[in-house]
Amino acid sequence: MELNADFDRRVAVHAGRLDWVASPMPGVDRRMLDRLGSEVARATTIVRFAPHSKFSPHVHAGGEEFLVLDGVFQDEHGDFPAGSYIRNPPRSHHTPGSEPGCTIFVKLWQFDPDDRTEVKIDTTGRAYAPDPARPGVEVMPLFADPREEVALERWAPAVDIPISAPDGAEILVLHGSFEEGGETFERHSWLRVPRAWRGKAVAGPAGAHVWTKRGHLAETPRPPTV
Repeated sequence: MELNADFDRRVAVHAGRLDWVASPMPGVDRRMLDRLGSEVARATTIVRFAPHSKFSPHVHAGGEEFLVLDGVFQDEHGDFPAGSYIRNPPRSHHTPGSEPGCTIFVKLWQFDPDDRTEVKIDTTGRAYAPDPARPGVEVMPLFADPREEVALERWAPAVDIPISAPDGAEILVLHGSFEEGGETFERHSWLRVPRAWRGKAVAGPAGAHVWTKRGHLAETPRPPTV
């Protein structure tokens, strides 16, 4: 299956307007943003766990990165409330689920195969710092290596935000809104821009709280090799 699989083009998905689609696991629904591959896929998805739902135990051969959007995500490693940012590297394993229910933004099969760095961050307890290069922007770094940079950002109301993406970028709206390319991006809207992209976003009247990833599209993504 291929969905938004041309990484040389700008892609916008307003996920909050999409219907939920049932996954193969009862009680787990999803809104797919991009996908490259068949049963095993490089994928970016918003996933909703109904209360008392869970997946079977499994290994993440290609790694898993996710941000808890609401509720509490649970596995044998702990309980992760809204605002938790997790990176489970290749070869990690768990049994994910949620007793109270939750929604997560998740990316699969997008790690360097040799990456073994585990990350577990409760972002609700961390401070933001002003970005000196972008007035009106505050940043909370979440992860950085030679391949990519991941962060949360807060944009002040009505501020202009330059989008410079020499190696591609993604933006997911957590709260608030922004405008870009003649479109309004609201909660759970997702923008992916390709290499060498230069543009501008304008934060909405209440500002915007966003998740960002930059640098990870320097090489054209390919389906997983299993």
